[in-house]
This record gives sequence, structure tokens and C-alpha cells, in this order.
Amino acid sequence: MLGVAGLPAVVQFVLMLSLPESPRWLYRKSKVDEAKSILERIYPAEELEDEMNALKISVEAEKADEHALGDSMAQKLKGAFKNVVVRRGLYAGVTVQVAQQFSGINTVMYYSPTIVQFAGFASNKTAMALSLITSGLNAVGSIVSMTFVDRYGRRRMMIISMIGIIACLVVLTIIFSQVATHSPNIDHFESMHFALNASCSSYVRAKDPTSWNCMSCLRAECGFCANGVNKYTPGACLALSKDIKDSCREKHRTWYKDGCPSRFGFLAVVFLGLYIISYSPGMGTVPWIVNSEIYPLRYRGIGGGIAAVANWVSNLIVSQTFLTLTKALGSAGTFLLFAVFCGIGLIFIFWFVPETKGLQFEEVEKLLQAGFRPEAFRKSSEETKVDKGKGKAKAEAETDTETKPQPSS
Repeated sequence: MLGVAGLPAVVQFVLMLSLPESPRWLYRKSKVDEAKSILERIYPAEELEDEMNALKISVEAEKADEHALGDSMAQKLKGAFKNVVVRRGLYAGVTVQVAQQFSGINTVMYYSPTIVQFAGFASNKTAMALSLITSGLNAVGSIVSMTFVDRYGRRRMMIISMIGIIACLVVLTIIFSQVATHSPNIDHFESMHFALNASCSSYVRAKDPTSWNCMSCLRAECGFCANGVNKYTPGACLALSKDIKDSCREKHRTWYKDGCPSRFGFLAVVFLGLYIISYSPGMGTVPWIVNSEIYPLRYRGIGGGIAAVANWVSNLIVSQTFLTLTKALGSAGTFLLFAVFCGIGLIFIFWFVPETKGLQFEEVEKLLQAGFRPEAFRKSSEETKVDKGKGKAKAEAETDTETKPQPSS
């Protein structure tokens, strides 16, 4: 199984052998003709001269900055954090990477069979098969992203993606809340007399066992043996062991240990799929694109590295806490928490992430130097400045009129 994962890596390695160096790197190494030949394959002839001049100016400026900064990593980091463009680039780059992970995507990818079982599918094979659908949708969505990201822009794709993710997470919260609320009750007689020493100890010791349902049974770390005639009617709460599970199945009944029988199961799978469809074209790929465009070239390694660390640390936090959260908050509470994180991420993306579509590195640098603000607020600010300017000019004109000497009669 692990060996199969090496096949794409081999294909990537072979294809990378034919990948040309970047024109900027070639120009820095004084290989001007090679840099020009690469640009000829990208730009039309009438734009080539302008691109070469822009490349020359940019590389010379970078070399001057690097000379001033020094060669050590500490000096480069110090220079990066002192540079307002890099700091603002990091606000945007780190924001999108953290927002990507706190959307909960990797918990869905890592634990999708478990989540499907939370929705009411007891069979491991069924849960695994349904989870493969979500993985396939993620791959398809990433391909779709390549088509639309240059047409609609990075910022718009992420905002639309986050809105879709939030909507799906809210619906999933409602669905899993209904799954927990409408889980089958416990049949007291069957739970106590199913087999010798088969009863759930927590259920036996409970002060009010009549209030228990399937979800209460699972939270007590016991198993639920569904009714053989209708799995949505009361079943037995039993000790969690292989022998008792086998005994339940021998009676042609379904054994549940992660989720309860529910009529909402397929609806949960549908919205998990819609969640993936909302995620993959926007938040799935665009954060990496933004981080390749948002930093000045001389700081791209540092900026991209910091953003990648933020991504993987966030991934570690989310993936390691998911199962704990589901036990503490339930599936519904966990998805609601992710929806809240996504809402915060959407606000941060709206405020801190500029549009980089179609911009050269120099243009992005100027945009960050000036300070990015959302378009609507930028227009409002500019109008306020204009109004203030007009008011000041009017006041000065009135003052001049009052102080101007009047002609004598």
C-alpha cells in the first residue's frame, strides 16, 4: 500500500527533469540569453522587451537589497520582519494557510470513514466506500480550480469557497444534532438479558436507565445492538467486546460502536460531498498560489517557509484534537466549532488578502507597500478624503473672501 504512493513521485521526478529554470534565476546567474528564450515561450514578441527590462530592474534591486541585508539567516529574518511589504505579505499568507486547516478539511480526509459511521453507517466497508467519494471529489475540485482561478481571481475564489464551507458545516451541525437527538432508545429488558455478562456496566449502574438512548450508550463506551426487525426502534446497550459483537451479528442484527442508526445518514454524506466541492476549488489550492505570489522574490523562501510551518502546525492541532472534540462536544458541536473558525477566517481573508491575479511581483509589492484595504472600504476612505479636501478648500476660499480688502466707494 505504501509502495503505491511512490508511483506519482516517480512520475513527478521524471517530468521535473524537463522543467526549465525560472527566467529570474537564469538572469541572476548572468545567463541572459537563456532567460530571454524562456520568456519568449511565455510572452508575445511585442511584450518581450518590456518584460526583459522589468526583469533587469527587479533583479538589480534584489541584489542591492541582499547586499544590504547580509547572508546569514538571522539577518534575513530580521530584514524580513522589518520590511513592511513582507509583514503584510505574511499577514495574508499565514492567514490563508491557517484558515485552510481550521476549515477542518484534513479531519474529514483523515477520519472520513469514522465520520460516515457517526452518521449512522455501521459497516466498515460501506463507510470506507463512501469516504472514497469525498477523496475523489477533492481531486476533481482541484482540477476545476485550475480552470477558474485565473478567470475569477484568487481572493474571490477563496471568499466564495469559505461561504460554501460555512453553509455546509452549519447544515452538517444540524444533521448530526438530529442524529443524536433522534437515536433509538434502549430496550431495558434486552440490555439486561441479552447474554451472560453482556450488559453495559455503565447502563446497569445508571440512576435513570430509562432515559438512555443509543447515543448515551456509545458515550458510555458501550456498543448498541440494533433491533433485528427495525433498526430505528429500541435495541440493546451491551458491553463493548468482540464476543458480544459477534453474538449480536449471529442474530442477524447490526452492531454500532461509533454512530447510531439514523435516517439522516445519506443526507450527511451528501453535505460532506458538498463541503468538499466547496473547499477544493478555492481553499484547497488557492492558499498555495497566493503564497507563491505575495512575497518579494528575495524573501519568498522565508515567507513561504513561515506560511508552510503555520499550515502544518494548524494541521497538527486540528487533526490531533478532532476525536477528543467529538467526545467532548459531539459531532454536531465539532462541526459548529469549525464553522465558527471558518467565519473568523473569512473575515481575515476579506481584510488582509489582496487580489494578485494578473499582477507582476513588482505590482504586488507596490500594492502591499501602499497598504491593502477591501475595495468598498477603500472607496469610502478615498471619498472621505476628497470631501475633506473640498471642505478645506471651501473654507480657505471663504477666509480669503472675508480678508480681501473691499473697494472704497
